[in-house]
Amino acid sequence: MRGRRHAVSGRGRRLLRAGVFVLVGALVLGSGAAYAAYRYDRSQDGRILPGVVIGGVDVGEMTRSEAIAAVGDAAEADLSREIEVRARGRSWHVTPAELGTEADVEAKVDRALALGEEMPWHERAIVRIFDRPVDERLPVRLSRNPETIKRFVGIVEEAAYVSPSDAAIGIENGEVVLQRPEMGRELQVKKARKMLRAAIRDGGSSVRLPVSKLEPDVTPESLGMSIVVRISENRLYLYDGLKVVKRYDVATGTGGYPTPQGTWNIWDKRENPTWVNPAPDGWGADLPAVIGPGPGNPLGTHALYLDAPGIRIHGTYAESSIGTYASHGCIRMRIAESKELFGMIPIGTKVHILQ
Repeated sequence: MRGRRHAVSGRGRRLLRAGVFVLVGALVLGSGAAYAAYRYDRSQDGRILPGVVIGGVDVGEMTRSEAIAAVGDAAEADLSREIEVRARGRSWHVTPAELGTEADVEAKVDRALALGEEMPWHERAIVRIFDRPVDERLPVRLSRNPETIKRFVGIVEEAAYVSPSDAAIGIENGEVVLQRPEMGRELQVKKARKMLRAAIRDGGSSVRLPVSKLEPDVTPESLGMSIVVRISENRLYLYDGLKVVKRYDVATGTGGYPTPQGTWNIWDKRENPTWVNPAPDGWGADLPAVIGPGPGNPLGTHALYLDAPGIRIHGTYAESSIGTYASHGCIRMRIAESKELFGMIPIGTKVHILQ
């Protein structure tokens, strides 16, 4: 039909273009210039076709070494880019190259050269002689060494780590020290690696790596009961967590048999204990070898056994000794108060004794 225009498909256009190349080639050959065209094509061996761009760099007509140098310079600008890495107030300055990143420059240059080698010689000649760029763009791809990133993140992880502090009661320089719990800190390692990879890939100049809080294992609520005995005051303090909940007057050791200072543990507790003479050849020579439960028993009705040899916290029927230095190292309490303490103290409780 007159005046009607026919659409040409992409494949049709390529066939048409190929036909034009063949026609022009035939004209060249027909003109007697075939040999000159062939010699020209051969003279361009080892050079990239015009119109090839690698990583944003036009490498048309370049030799392999020239293209590697040009594309390498552009890639080096990115690989030597400084990235500031921050975590917990500290910072490090590294480059993608230092983090094990490499660019596939040589592989892409070789691919660019292969584009020409895959084309028939007369088509290459036409591309060059008639200045018809091939319009081929090859991206430079970055490859990362996960082990290098892993090692660097390990350095940051170690620097960022803060161990949590548990709630505790202790003795330092002859004084009771109440240690309140404190949060620790640790690097979120997997996220840190992911964020570093993203900074390398996306051209970021800084990245703050995430840090998580670490809860202490022991809080004031979970610390439980502790006992502090001050020999100079002849007083026993009962702590629940870091708070004093009870105070008791006690008797402690005489000058010849002092109550041992330090931190001890209660390893046993007994109701209506039997007293066994600890020094039958010494200060207990005039006392029975064994005294059973009941009035007159030196341990009273309740006793807490410390892992300090021979030392107990126990009741006493000699309540007039309370507030004095009267025992052979043990800590005496009034009968009723020793019973009360006995009911509140589990085995394993720490006992801190200081002057």
